[in-house]
Amino acid sequence: MASASASATSPHHNGPLSHRYRGEHPLRTLVYLFEPDRRRVAQAVAAYLGKHTPVWLLPLITANIIDVVVRHSDVSALWWNAGVLLVVLSLNLPMHLLYVRWMHGSIRRTGTRLRSALCHRMQQLSIGYHSRVSAGVLQAKVIRDVESIETAAQQTADNGLAAVATLLGGLVVIGVETPLFLPVFLVLVPASAALVVRLRKRLRSNNETFRREVEQLSSRVIEMTTLIPITRAHALERTALKRVDRTLGSVLSAGLRLDLLNGLFGALAWILLNTIGVGCLVGSALVAYYGWFQVTAGQVVMLSAYFTALTSSVTSLMMLTPLIGKGLASVRSAGELLEAPDLEENAGKAEVAEVRGRIQFQQVGFSYPGGDRPSVTGFDLDVRAGETIALVGGSGAGKSTMLNLVIGFLRPTEGRILLDGRDMEALDLRSYRTFLSVVPQESILFEGSIRENVGYGMTDVPEERVRTALRDANALEFIDRLPEGLDTVVGERGARLSGGQKQRLAIARALIRDPRVLILDEATSSLDSRSEALVQQALARLVQGRTVFVVAHRLSTIKGADRIVVMDEGRIAEVGPHDRLLRNGGVYAGLQAAQIA
Repeated sequence: MASASASATSPHHNGPLSHRYRGEHPLRTLVYLFEPDRRRVAQAVAAYLGKHTPVWLLPLITANIIDVVVRHSDVSALWWNAGVLLVVLSLNLPMHLLYVRWMHGSIRRTGTRLRSALCHRMQQLSIGYHSRVSAGVLQAKVIRDVESIETAAQQTADNGLAAVATLLGGLVVIGVETPLFLPVFLVLVPASAALVVRLRKRLRSNNETFRREVEQLSSRVIEMTTLIPITRAHALERTALKRVDRTLGSVLSAGLRLDLLNGLFGALAWILLNTIGVGCLVGSALVAYYGWFQVTAGQVVMLSAYFTALTSSVTSLMMLTPLIGKGLASVRSAGELLEAPDLEENAGKAEVAEVRGRIQFQQVGFSYPGGDRPSVTGFDLDVRAGETIALVGGSGAGKSTMLNLVIGFLRPTEGRILLDGRDMEALDLRSYRTFLSVVPQESILFEGSIRENVGYGMTDVPEERVRTALRDANALEFIDRLPEGLDTVVGERGARLSGGQKQRLAIARALIRDPRVLILDEATSSLDSRSEALVQQALARLVQGRTVFVVAHRLSTIKGADRIVVMDEGRIAEVGPHDRLLRNGGVYAGLQAAQIA
Protein backbone atom coordinates (compact mmCIF):
# COMPACT_ATOMS: atom_id res chain seq x y z
CA MET A 1 0.00 0.00 0.00
CA ALA A 2 1.38 3.40 -0.98
CA SER A 3 2.51 5.61 1.85
CA ALA A 4 1.54 9.17 2.49
CA SER A 5 1.86 11.56 5.38
CA ALA A 6 -1.09 13.06 7.16
CA SER A 7 -0.49 16.21 9.11
CA ALA A 8 -2.84 18.08 11.34
CA THR A 9 -2.42 20.27 14.34
CA SER A 10 -4.61 19.48 17.27
CA PRO A 11 -6.94 22.24 18.39
CA HIS A 12 -5.72 21.46 21.89
CA HIS A 13 -2.09 22.06 20.94
CA ASN A 14 -0.98 18.53 21.63
CA GLY A 15 1.49 18.62 18.77
CA PRO A 16 1.21 17.58 15.14
CA LEU A 17 -0.36 14.35 14.02
CA SER A 18 2.12 13.34 11.36
CA HIS A 19 2.58 9.69 10.55
CA ARG A 20 3.38 7.55 7.54
CA TYR A 21 0.64 4.94 7.21
CA ARG A 22 1.72 1.88 5.27
CA GLY A 23 -1.15 -0.46 6.01
CA GLU A 24 0.54 -1.61 9.22
CA HIS A 25 -1.29 -3.40 12.02
CA PRO A 26 -3.87 -0.99 13.46
CA LEU A 27 -2.64 -1.67 17.01
CA ARG A 28 0.63 0.04 16.10
CA THR A 29 -1.34 2.94 14.68
CA LEU A 30 -3.37 3.18 17.89
CA VAL A 31 -0.19 3.29 19.96
CA TYR A 32 1.05 6.11 17.74
CA LEU A 33 -2.22 8.02 18.02
CA PHE A 34 -2.04 7.91 21.83
CA GLU A 35 1.65 8.93 21.83
CA PRO A 36 1.00 12.59 22.88
CA ASP A 37 -1.05 11.35 25.88
CA ARG A 38 1.10 8.38 26.95
CA ARG A 39 1.94 10.04 30.25
CA ARG A 40 -1.71 10.68 31.09
CA VAL A 41 -2.61 7.13 30.09
CA ALA A 42 0.08 5.74 32.45
CA GLN A 43 -1.26 7.96 35.25
CA ALA A 44 -4.81 6.79 34.48
CA VAL A 45 -3.77 3.13 34.75
CA ALA A 46 -2.12 3.80 38.13
CA ALA A 47 -5.25 5.66 39.33
CA TYR A 48 -7.48 2.80 38.19
CA LEU A 49 -5.41 0.19 40.01
CA GLY A 50 -5.73 2.33 43.14
CA LYS A 51 -9.50 2.83 42.83
CA HIS A 52 -10.09 -0.85 42.04
CA THR A 53 -8.23 -2.10 45.15
CA PRO A 54 -11.42 -2.75 47.22
CA VAL A 55 -12.71 -5.26 44.65
CA TRP A 56 -9.84 -7.73 44.95
CA LEU A 57 -9.01 -6.82 48.59
CA LEU A 58 -12.53 -7.49 49.93
CA PRO A 59 -12.35 -11.35 49.87
CA LEU A 60 -9.02 -11.24 51.80
CA ILE A 61 -10.40 -8.89 54.45
CA THR A 62 -13.59 -10.97 54.67
CA ALA A 63 -11.42 -14.08 55.27
CA ASN A 64 -9.44 -12.28 58.01
CA ILE A 65 -12.63 -11.16 59.78
CA ILE A 66 -14.15 -14.68 59.60
CA ASP A 67 -10.96 -16.13 61.06
CA VAL A 68 -11.05 -13.57 63.89
CA VAL A 69 -14.60 -14.72 64.71
CA VAL A 70 -13.89 -18.46 64.37
CA ARG A 71 -10.66 -18.38 66.37
CA HIS A 72 -11.84 -15.74 68.88
CA SER A 73 -8.63 -13.82 68.10
CA ASP A 74 -7.86 -10.31 69.37
CA VAL A 75 -10.82 -8.12 68.31
CA SER A 76 -8.40 -5.32 67.35
CA ALA A 77 -7.60 -7.34 64.20
CA LEU A 78 -11.25 -6.96 63.17
CA TRP A 79 -11.11 -3.17 63.55
CA TRP A 80 -7.77 -3.04 61.75
CA ASN A 81 -9.11 -4.96 58.74
CA ALA A 82 -12.31 -2.89 58.63
CA GLY A 83 -10.24 0.32 58.84
CA VAL A 84 -8.04 -0.70 55.90
CA LEU A 85 -11.12 -1.45 53.80
CA LEU A 86 -12.76 1.89 54.69
CA VAL A 87 -9.59 3.78 53.74
CA VAL A 88 -9.34 2.15 50.30
CA LEU A 89 -13.08 2.66 49.79
CA SER A 90 -12.76 6.39 50.56
CA LEU A 91 -9.97 6.67 47.97
CA ASN A 92 -12.26 5.31 45.24
CA LEU A 93 -13.96 8.64 44.43
CA PRO A 94 -10.86 10.84 43.93
CA MET A 95 -9.04 8.02 42.13
CA HIS A 96 -12.01 7.43 39.85
CA LEU A 97 -12.27 11.12 38.95
CA LEU A 98 -8.56 11.23 38.19
CA TYR A 99 -8.91 8.11 36.03
CA VAL A 100 -11.81 9.60 34.05
CA ARG A 101 -9.96 12.88 33.61
CA TRP A 102 -6.76 11.23 32.39
CA MET A 103 -8.01 8.19 30.46
CA HIS A 104 -11.28 9.45 28.99
CA GLY A 105 -9.69 12.85 28.37
CA SER A 106 -6.84 11.17 26.46
CA ILE A 107 -9.33 9.17 24.38
CA ARG A 108 -11.36 12.28 23.56
CA ARG A 109 -8.25 14.27 22.61
CA THR A 110 -7.03 11.41 20.44
CA GLY A 111 -10.40 11.27 18.69
CA THR A 112 -10.26 15.02 18.11
CA ARG A 113 -6.73 14.78 16.71
CA LEU A 114 -7.76 11.94 14.43
CA ARG A 115 -10.84 13.81 13.17
CA SER A 116 -8.70 16.88 12.57
CA ALA A 117 -6.17 14.77 10.62
CA LEU A 118 -8.95 13.23 8.52
CA CYS A 119 -10.41 16.66 7.72
CA HIS A 120 -6.97 18.01 6.82
CA ARG A 121 -6.42 14.98 4.61
CA MET A 122 -9.70 15.53 2.80
CA GLN A 123 -8.59 19.08 2.01
CA GLN A 124 -5.29 17.75 0.61
CA LEU A 125 -6.78 14.98 -1.54
CA SER A 126 -7.41 15.73 -5.19
CA ILE A 127 -10.83 16.49 -6.64
CA GLY A 128 -10.42 13.27 -8.64
CA TYR A 129 -10.39 11.34 -5.35
CA HIS A 130 -13.50 13.17 -4.11
CA SER A 131 -15.31 12.42 -7.37
CA ARG A 132 -14.66 8.70 -6.87
CA VAL A 133 -15.42 8.47 -3.14
CA SER A 134 -18.85 9.58 -1.93
CA ALA A 135 -19.22 12.30 0.68
CA GLY A 136 -21.24 9.86 2.81
CA VAL A 137 -18.30 7.45 3.02
CA LEU A 138 -15.91 10.23 4.06
CA GLN A 139 -18.40 11.58 6.60
CA ALA A 140 -18.74 8.08 8.08
CA LYS A 141 -14.95 7.86 8.53
CA VAL A 142 -14.82 11.20 10.38
CA ILE A 143 -17.93 10.66 12.52
CA ARG A 144 -18.77 6.95 12.87
CA ASP A 145 -15.32 5.36 12.62
CA VAL A 146 -13.71 7.76 15.09
CA GLU A 147 -16.69 7.30 17.43
CA SER A 148 -16.19 3.50 17.18
CA ILE A 149 -12.51 3.93 18.03
CA GLU A 150 -13.36 6.13 21.04
CA THR A 151 -16.06 3.70 22.26
CA ALA A 152 -13.80 0.67 21.85
CA ALA A 153 -10.95 2.43 23.64
CA GLN A 154 -13.17 3.57 26.53
CA GLN A 155 -14.86 0.21 27.07
CA THR A 156 -11.62 -1.71 26.65
CA ALA A 157 -9.92 0.57 29.16
CA ASP A 158 -12.77 0.43 31.70
CA ASN A 159 -13.63 -3.27 31.45
CA GLY A 160 -10.15 -4.48 30.55
CA LEU A 161 -8.43 -2.66 33.41
CA ALA A 162 -11.09 -3.89 35.85
CA ALA A 163 -10.54 -7.48 34.73
CA VAL A 164 -6.74 -7.24 34.75
CA ALA A 165 -6.66 -5.52 38.18
CA THR A 166 -8.96 -8.17 39.68
CA LEU A 167 -6.94 -11.00 38.12
CA LEU A 168 -3.56 -9.68 39.23
CA GLY A 169 -4.74 -8.74 42.72
CA GLY A 170 -6.60 -12.01 43.27
CA LEU A 171 -3.79 -14.25 42.00
CA VAL A 172 -1.20 -12.39 44.10
CA VAL A 173 -3.33 -12.81 47.25
CA ILE A 174 -3.95 -16.51 46.50
CA GLY A 175 -0.25 -17.02 45.80
CA VAL A 176 0.67 -15.48 49.17
CA GLU A 177 -2.18 -16.81 51.35
CA THR A 178 -2.87 -20.24 49.82
CA PRO A 179 -0.08 -20.99 47.30
CA LEU A 180 -1.13 -24.65 46.94
CA PHE A 181 -4.41 -23.54 45.31
CA LEU A 182 -2.72 -21.26 42.75
CA PRO A 183 -2.20 -24.00 40.08
CA VAL A 184 -5.83 -25.09 40.50
CA PHE A 185 -7.04 -21.54 39.83
CA LEU A 186 -4.68 -21.11 36.87
CA VAL A 187 -6.38 -24.10 35.21
CA LEU A 188 -9.95 -23.91 36.49
CA VAL A 189 -10.63 -20.17 35.97
CA PRO A 190 -9.67 -19.98 32.23
CA ALA A 191 -11.50 -23.28 31.53
CA SER A 192 -14.70 -22.01 33.17
CA ALA A 193 -14.48 -18.69 31.33
CA ALA A 194 -13.97 -20.51 28.01
CA LEU A 195 -17.14 -22.56 28.59
CA VAL A 196 -19.18 -19.42 29.32
CA VAL A 197 -17.81 -17.63 26.26
CA ARG A 198 -18.61 -20.65 24.09
CA LEU A 199 -22.23 -20.53 25.21
CA ARG A 200 -22.37 -16.81 24.49
CA LYS A 201 -20.98 -17.34 20.99
CA ARG A 202 -24.04 -19.46 20.21
CA LEU A 203 -26.10 -16.43 21.16
CA ARG A 204 -24.12 -14.19 18.79
CA SER A 205 -25.16 -16.20 15.72
CA ASN A 206 -28.82 -15.89 16.73
CA ASN A 207 -28.38 -12.18 17.37
CA GLU A 208 -26.98 -11.89 13.84
CA THR A 209 -30.06 -13.60 12.39
CA PHE A 210 -32.33 -11.19 14.25
CA ARG A 211 -30.26 -8.21 13.07
CA ARG A 212 -30.65 -9.29 9.44
CA GLU A 213 -34.43 -9.57 9.90
CA VAL A 214 -34.55 -6.02 11.33
CA GLU A 215 -32.46 -4.74 8.40
CA GLN A 216 -34.90 -6.42 6.03
CA LEU A 217 -37.76 -4.67 7.84
CA SER A 218 -35.96 -1.34 7.50
CA SER A 219 -35.57 -1.95 3.77
CA ARG A 220 -39.27 -2.81 3.44
CA VAL A 221 -40.37 0.35 5.30
CA ILE A 222 -38.11 2.55 3.13
CA GLU A 223 -39.49 0.83 0.04
CA MET A 224 -43.06 1.37 1.26
CA THR A 225 -42.59 5.07 2.01
CA THR A 226 -40.84 5.65 -1.33
CA LEU A 227 -43.67 3.96 -3.24
CA ILE A 228 -46.52 5.70 -1.37
CA PRO A 229 -47.40 8.02 -4.33
CA ILE A 230 -47.55 4.99 -6.69
CA THR A 231 -49.35 2.86 -4.10
CA ARG A 232 -52.03 5.50 -3.44
CA ALA A 233 -52.41 6.32 -7.14
CA HIS A 234 -53.18 2.65 -7.95
CA ALA A 235 -55.11 1.79 -4.74
CA LEU A 236 -52.46 -0.78 -3.72
CA GLU A 237 -52.39 0.06 0.00
CA ARG A 238 -53.42 -3.48 1.02
CA THR A 239 -50.70 -5.04 -1.13
CA ALA A 240 -48.04 -2.76 0.34
CA LEU A 241 -49.19 -3.45 3.90
CA LYS A 242 -49.20 -7.22 3.30
CA ARG A 243 -45.54 -7.06 2.21
CA VAL A 244 -44.62 -5.15 5.37
CA ASP A 245 -46.78 -7.40 7.58
CA ARG A 246 -44.97 -10.51 6.31
CA THR A 247 -41.64 -8.96 7.26
CA LEU A 248 -43.04 -7.87 10.64
CA GLY A 249 -44.09 -11.47 11.26
CA SER A 250 -40.56 -12.68 10.47
CA VAL A 251 -39.07 -10.12 12.86
CA LEU A 252 -41.53 -11.17 15.59
CA SER A 253 -40.67 -14.88 15.17
CA ALA A 254 -36.93 -14.19 15.12
CA GLY A 255 -37.26 -11.95 18.18
CA LEU A 256 -39.20 -14.56 20.16
CA ARG A 257 -36.68 -17.27 19.24
CA LEU A 258 -33.86 -14.98 20.27
CA ASP A 259 -35.50 -14.17 23.62
CA LEU A 260 -35.97 -17.88 24.40
CA LEU A 261 -32.39 -18.70 23.42
CA ASN A 262 -31.10 -15.74 25.45
CA GLY A 263 -32.99 -17.06 28.44
CA LEU A 264 -31.82 -20.64 27.86
CA PHE A 265 -28.13 -19.87 27.34
CA GLY A 266 -28.11 -17.22 30.05
CA ALA A 267 -29.52 -19.69 32.56
CA LEU A 268 -27.14 -22.44 31.42
CA ALA A 269 -24.12 -20.14 31.74
CA TRP A 270 -25.25 -19.04 35.22
CA ILE A 271 -25.86 -22.64 36.37
CA LEU A 272 -22.55 -23.82 34.92
CA LEU A 273 -20.52 -21.07 36.53
CA ASN A 274 -22.18 -21.42 39.91
CA THR A 275 -21.91 -25.22 39.82
CA ILE A 276 -18.17 -24.96 39.32
CA GLY A 277 -18.13 -22.32 42.08
CA VAL A 278 -19.93 -24.71 44.43
CA GLY A 279 -17.38 -27.36 43.52
CA CYS A 280 -14.58 -24.96 44.38
CA LEU A 281 -16.25 -24.07 47.69
CA VAL A 282 -16.87 -27.74 48.64
CA GLY A 283 -13.39 -28.79 47.56
CA SER A 284 -11.63 -26.14 49.63
CA ALA A 285 -13.99 -26.86 52.58
CA LEU A 286 -13.08 -30.57 52.46
CA VAL A 287 -9.37 -29.67 52.43
CA ALA A 288 -9.90 -27.51 55.52
CA TYR A 289 -12.23 -30.06 57.25
CA TYR A 290 -9.86 -33.01 56.95
CA GLY A 291 -6.78 -30.87 57.55
CA TRP A 292 -5.03 -32.03 54.37
CA PHE A 293 -3.43 -28.58 54.11
CA GLN A 294 -3.35 -25.58 56.41
CA VAL A 295 -6.53 -23.82 55.20
CA THR A 296 -8.69 -21.72 57.52
CA ALA A 297 -12.45 -21.22 57.40
CA GLY A 298 -11.91 -17.65 56.22
CA GLN A 299 -9.63 -18.82 53.40
CA VAL A 300 -12.33 -21.25 52.22
CA VAL A 301 -14.73 -18.30 51.79
CA MET A 302 -11.93 -16.24 50.21
CA LEU A 303 -11.15 -18.95 47.61
CA SER A 304 -14.82 -19.28 46.68
CA ALA A 305 -15.18 -15.51 46.27
CA TYR A 306 -12.00 -15.27 44.20
CA PHE A 307 -13.13 -18.08 41.91
CA THR A 308 -16.26 -16.13 40.96
CA ALA A 309 -14.40 -12.80 40.63
CA LEU A 310 -11.50 -14.22 38.59
CA THR A 311 -13.76 -16.24 36.29
CA SER A 312 -15.85 -13.12 35.60
CA SER A 313 -12.65 -11.18 34.87
CA VAL A 314 -11.36 -13.74 32.36
CA THR A 315 -14.82 -13.90 30.75
CA SER A 316 -14.87 -10.09 30.44
CA LEU A 317 -11.45 -10.10 28.79
CA MET A 318 -12.52 -12.77 26.31
CA MET A 319 -15.77 -10.94 25.52
CA LEU A 320 -13.82 -7.76 24.71
CA THR A 321 -12.43 -9.41 21.57
CA PRO A 322 -15.35 -8.44 19.23
CA LEU A 323 -15.34 -4.87 20.56
CA ILE A 324 -11.58 -4.54 20.07
CA GLY A 325 -11.94 -6.06 16.59
CA LYS A 326 -14.59 -3.49 15.68
CA GLY A 327 -12.39 -0.65 16.95
CA LEU A 328 -9.37 -1.90 14.99
CA ALA A 329 -11.52 -2.20 11.86
CA SER A 330 -12.42 1.47 12.31
CA VAL A 331 -8.72 2.32 12.66
CA ARG A 332 -8.11 0.56 9.33
CA SER A 333 -11.02 2.45 7.77
CA ALA A 334 -9.64 5.81 8.91
CA GLY A 335 -6.17 4.70 7.76
CA GLU A 336 -7.53 4.17 4.23
CA LEU A 337 -8.17 7.90 4.04
CA LEU A 338 -4.98 8.94 5.82
CA GLU A 339 -2.82 6.84 3.48
CA ALA A 340 -4.70 7.65 0.24
CA PRO A 341 -1.97 8.66 -2.21
CA ASP A 342 -4.12 10.82 -4.49
CA LEU A 343 -2.82 14.15 -3.17
CA GLU A 344 -2.46 17.58 -4.71
CA GLU A 345 1.23 18.27 -4.19
CA ASN A 346 2.07 21.96 -3.69
CA ALA A 347 4.98 21.73 -1.27
CA GLY A 348 8.13 23.42 -2.54
CA LYS A 349 6.49 24.88 -5.66
CA ALA A 350 6.63 28.54 -6.65
CA GLU A 351 3.94 30.74 -5.14
CA VAL A 352 1.82 32.91 -7.40
CA ALA A 353 2.01 36.56 -6.30
CA GLU A 354 0.22 38.10 -9.29
CA VAL A 355 -2.08 36.91 -12.08
CA ARG A 356 -2.66 38.84 -15.30
CA GLY A 357 -4.91 36.15 -16.76
CA ARG A 358 -3.25 34.78 -19.91
CA ILE A 359 -3.67 31.00 -20.08
CA GLN A 360 -2.12 28.87 -22.83
CA PHE A 361 -3.12 25.28 -23.50
CA GLN A 362 -0.41 23.43 -25.39
CA GLN A 363 -1.61 20.07 -26.76
CA VAL A 364 -3.31 19.34 -23.46
CA GLY A 365 -4.72 15.88 -22.90
CA PHE A 366 -6.28 14.19 -19.88
CA SER A 367 -7.32 10.60 -19.22
CA TYR A 368 -9.20 9.48 -16.10
CA PRO A 369 -7.79 6.34 -14.44
CA GLY A 370 -9.52 3.28 -15.87
CA GLY A 371 -11.18 5.27 -18.67
CA ASP A 372 -11.56 3.57 -22.05
CA ARG A 373 -10.59 6.76 -23.93
CA PRO A 374 -9.07 10.19 -23.15
CA SER A 375 -11.53 12.76 -21.81
CA VAL A 376 -9.54 15.56 -23.49
CA THR A 377 -6.94 15.21 -26.23
CA GLY A 378 -4.89 17.66 -28.32
CA PHE A 379 -6.48 20.78 -26.76
CA ASP A 380 -4.50 23.74 -28.09
CA LEU A 381 -5.65 27.30 -27.30
CA ASP A 382 -4.08 30.64 -26.34
CA VAL A 383 -6.44 32.63 -24.08
CA ARG A 384 -5.60 36.31 -23.79
CA ALA A 385 -5.89 38.15 -20.45
CA GLY A 386 -9.41 39.53 -20.06
CA GLU A 387 -10.90 37.27 -22.77
CA THR A 388 -14.16 35.37 -22.30
CA ILE A 389 -14.04 31.79 -23.57
CA ALA A 390 -17.20 29.70 -23.79
CA LEU A 391 -16.97 25.91 -23.89
CA VAL A 392 -19.87 24.12 -25.58
CA GLY A 393 -20.55 20.60 -26.75
CA GLY A 394 -22.62 17.53 -26.02
CA SER A 395 -22.52 15.43 -22.87
CA GLY A 396 -19.09 13.82 -22.46
CA ALA A 397 -17.39 16.30 -24.80
CA GLY A 398 -14.84 17.22 -22.10
CA LYS A 399 -16.11 20.65 -20.98
CA SER A 400 -16.11 19.95 -17.23
CA THR A 401 -12.70 18.30 -17.47
CA MET A 402 -11.32 21.49 -19.08
CA LEU A 403 -12.76 23.64 -16.28
CA ASN A 404 -11.15 21.36 -13.68
CA LEU A 405 -7.83 21.65 -15.52
CA VAL A 406 -8.08 25.46 -15.45
CA ILE A 407 -8.83 25.43 -11.71
CA GLY A 408 -5.98 22.97 -11.16
CA PHE A 409 -8.20 20.25 -9.70
CA LEU A 410 -6.80 17.99 -12.42
CA ARG A 411 -3.29 17.95 -13.92
CA PRO A 412 -2.80 17.25 -17.65
CA THR A 413 -1.67 13.73 -18.49
CA GLU A 414 -0.39 15.13 -21.80
CA GLY A 415 0.87 18.58 -22.81
CA ARG A 416 0.99 21.53 -20.45
CA ILE A 417 -0.92 24.63 -19.32
CA LEU A 418 0.87 27.97 -18.93
CA LEU A 419 -0.35 30.72 -16.61
CA ASP A 420 1.12 34.07 -17.67
CA GLY A 421 3.90 32.12 -19.36
CA ARG A 422 4.69 29.82 -16.39
CA ASP A 423 3.98 26.08 -16.40
CA MET A 424 1.20 25.45 -13.88
CA GLU A 425 2.85 22.15 -12.99
CA ALA A 426 5.58 24.17 -11.23
CA LEU A 427 3.20 26.51 -9.36
CA ASP A 428 1.62 26.32 -5.91
CA LEU A 429 -1.99 26.07 -7.06
CA ARG A 430 -3.35 27.13 -3.68
CA SER A 431 -1.77 30.56 -4.14
CA TYR A 432 -3.04 30.70 -7.75
CA ARG A 433 -6.61 30.01 -6.59
CA THR A 434 -6.62 33.15 -4.44
CA PHE A 435 -6.91 34.98 -7.79
CA LEU A 436 -9.71 32.72 -9.04
CA SER A 437 -13.44 32.47 -8.38
CA VAL A 438 -16.00 29.84 -9.38
CA VAL A 439 -19.75 30.29 -9.83
CA PRO A 440 -21.08 26.71 -10.06
CA GLN A 441 -24.37 25.43 -11.45
CA GLU A 442 -25.74 25.00 -7.94
CA SER A 443 -24.39 27.57 -5.52
CA ILE A 444 -23.14 26.06 -2.28
CA LEU A 445 -24.00 28.00 0.87
CA PHE A 446 -23.41 27.06 4.50
CA GLU A 447 -25.74 27.62 7.43
CA GLY A 448 -24.81 31.15 8.38
CA SER A 449 -25.77 34.73 7.62
CA ILE A 450 -25.76 36.32 4.18
CA ARG A 451 -22.81 38.47 5.30
CA GLU A 452 -20.81 35.36 6.35
CA ASN A 453 -21.58 33.52 3.12
CA VAL A 454 -20.58 36.39 0.84
CA GLY A 455 -17.37 37.10 2.76
CA TYR A 456 -16.51 33.42 3.31
CA GLY A 457 -12.81 33.06 4.15
CA MET A 458 -12.26 36.82 4.35
CA THR A 459 -11.73 38.78 7.58
CA ASP A 460 -12.86 42.27 8.55
CA VAL A 461 -14.71 42.98 5.30
CA PRO A 462 -16.35 46.46 5.49
CA GLU A 463 -20.12 46.39 5.24
CA GLU A 464 -20.08 48.81 2.31
CA ARG A 465 -17.88 46.41 0.33
CA VAL A 466 -20.32 43.58 1.03
CA ARG A 467 -23.27 45.73 -0.03
CA THR A 468 -21.48 46.83 -3.22
CA ALA A 469 -20.84 43.21 -4.20
CA LEU A 470 -24.48 42.33 -3.48
CA ARG A 471 -25.70 45.37 -5.45
CA ASP A 472 -23.60 44.41 -8.46
CA ALA A 473 -24.96 40.86 -8.15
CA ASN A 474 -28.57 42.17 -8.22
CA ALA A 475 -29.06 40.70 -4.74
CA LEU A 476 -29.82 43.81 -2.66
CA GLU A 477 -33.32 43.97 -4.10
CA PHE A 478 -34.37 40.93 -2.08
CA ILE A 479 -31.91 41.22 0.85
CA ASP A 480 -33.16 44.66 1.88
CA ARG A 481 -36.67 43.19 2.17
CA LEU A 482 -35.53 40.57 4.67
CA PRO A 483 -36.19 41.39 8.37
CA GLU A 484 -32.53 41.03 9.38
CA GLY A 485 -30.92 42.14 6.12
CA LEU A 486 -27.29 41.01 5.82
CA ASP A 487 -27.57 39.11 9.11
CA THR A 488 -30.38 36.87 7.84
CA VAL A 489 -29.46 33.20 8.31
CA VAL A 490 -29.85 31.37 4.99
CA GLY A 491 -30.42 27.88 6.47
CA GLU A 492 -28.61 24.65 5.67
CA ARG A 493 -27.29 24.83 2.07
CA GLY A 494 -29.31 28.03 1.63
CA ALA A 495 -32.65 26.27 2.17
CA ARG A 496 -34.49 29.54 2.91
CA LEU A 497 -33.57 31.10 -0.43
CA SER A 498 -34.74 30.45 -3.98
CA GLY A 499 -32.39 29.13 -6.65
CA GLY A 500 -31.99 32.56 -8.24
CA GLN A 501 -31.31 34.22 -4.88
CA LYS A 502 -28.65 31.63 -4.00
CA GLN A 503 -27.01 32.07 -7.39
CA ARG A 504 -26.84 35.86 -6.95
CA LEU A 505 -25.18 35.35 -3.55
CA ALA A 506 -22.64 33.09 -5.27
CA ILE A 507 -21.94 35.86 -7.79
CA ALA A 508 -21.55 38.38 -4.93
CA ARG A 509 -19.09 35.98 -3.27
CA ALA A 510 -17.08 35.95 -6.51
CA LEU A 511 -17.30 39.75 -7.01
CA ILE A 512 -16.06 40.64 -3.52
CA ARG A 513 -12.81 38.74 -4.19
CA ASP A 514 -12.13 40.70 -7.41
CA PRO A 515 -10.74 37.59 -9.18
CA ARG A 516 -8.48 37.71 -12.25
CA VAL A 517 -9.73 34.32 -13.54
CA LEU A 518 -13.42 33.43 -13.38
CA ILE A 519 -15.11 30.06 -13.92
CA LEU A 520 -18.85 29.98 -14.72
CA ASP A 521 -20.16 26.42 -14.79
CA GLU A 522 -23.76 26.29 -16.04
CA ALA A 523 -24.47 29.27 -13.77
CA THR A 524 -28.01 29.89 -15.11
CA SER A 525 -29.15 26.46 -16.31
CA SER A 526 -31.54 25.72 -13.43
CA LEU A 527 -33.21 29.15 -13.16
CA ASP A 528 -36.55 30.47 -14.32
CA SER A 529 -36.58 33.23 -16.95
CA ARG A 530 -36.89 36.17 -14.50
CA SER A 531 -34.12 34.86 -12.22
CA GLU A 532 -31.97 34.11 -15.26
CA ALA A 533 -32.34 37.69 -16.51
CA LEU A 534 -31.23 39.09 -13.12
CA VAL A 535 -28.32 36.67 -12.91
CA GLN A 536 -27.25 37.45 -16.50
CA GLN A 537 -27.15 41.16 -15.66
CA ALA A 538 -24.98 40.39 -12.62
CA LEU A 539 -22.69 38.14 -14.66
CA ALA A 540 -22.22 40.88 -17.24
CA ARG A 541 -20.74 43.09 -14.49
CA LEU A 542 -18.72 40.19 -13.08
CA VAL A 543 -16.88 39.27 -16.30
CA GLN A 544 -15.59 42.79 -17.07
CA GLY A 545 -11.78 42.92 -17.17
CA ARG A 546 -11.35 39.28 -16.20
CA THR A 547 -10.30 36.07 -17.96
CA VAL A 548 -13.50 34.04 -18.03
CA PHE A 549 -14.22 30.40 -18.85
CA VAL A 550 -17.93 29.68 -19.16
CA VAL A 551 -19.84 26.47 -19.77
CA ALA A 552 -23.50 26.94 -20.63
CA HIS A 553 -26.15 24.53 -21.81
CA ARG A 554 -28.30 27.32 -23.25
CA LEU A 555 -26.33 28.67 -26.22
CA SER A 556 -28.30 31.93 -26.05
CA THR A 557 -26.43 32.86 -22.87
CA ILE A 558 -22.94 32.77 -24.45
CA LYS A 559 -23.52 34.86 -27.59
CA GLY A 560 -21.39 37.66 -26.14
CA ALA A 561 -18.31 35.48 -25.52
CA ASP A 562 -15.12 36.63 -27.30
CA ARG A 563 -14.60 33.09 -28.57
CA ILE A 564 -16.69 29.96 -28.42
CA VAL A 565 -14.81 26.66 -28.29
CA VAL A 566 -16.92 23.80 -29.62
CA MET A 567 -15.78 20.45 -28.21
CA ASP A 568 -16.57 16.99 -29.53
CA GLU A 569 -15.30 13.78 -27.86
CA GLY A 570 -12.52 15.66 -26.06
CA ARG A 571 -11.23 17.54 -29.11
CA ILE A 572 -11.72 21.09 -30.38
CA ALA A 573 -14.16 20.89 -33.30
CA GLU A 574 -14.21 24.62 -34.07
CA VAL A 575 -13.39 27.99 -32.49
CA GLY A 576 -14.72 31.47 -33.12
CA PRO A 577 -17.30 34.12 -32.18
CA HIS A 578 -21.02 33.31 -32.27
CA ASP A 579 -21.87 34.96 -35.61
CA ARG A 580 -18.97 33.44 -37.53
CA LEU A 581 -19.65 29.94 -36.21
CA LEU A 582 -23.29 30.23 -37.31
CA ARG A 583 -22.21 31.33 -40.79
CA ASN A 584 -19.79 28.39 -41.07
CA GLY A 585 -22.69 25.95 -40.65
CA GLY A 586 -20.61 23.48 -38.62
CA VAL A 587 -21.11 21.68 -35.31
CA TYR A 588 -22.07 24.87 -33.42
CA ALA A 589 -24.70 25.79 -36.00
CA GLY A 590 -26.15 22.27 -35.63
CA LEU A 591 -26.31 22.62 -31.84
CA GLN A 592 -28.02 26.03 -32.22
CA ALA A 593 -30.59 24.65 -34.66
CA ALA A 594 -31.34 21.70 -32.36
CA GLN A 595 -32.01 24.03 -29.40
CA ILE A 596 -34.27 26.33 -31.43
CA ALA A 597 -36.22 23.31 -32.68
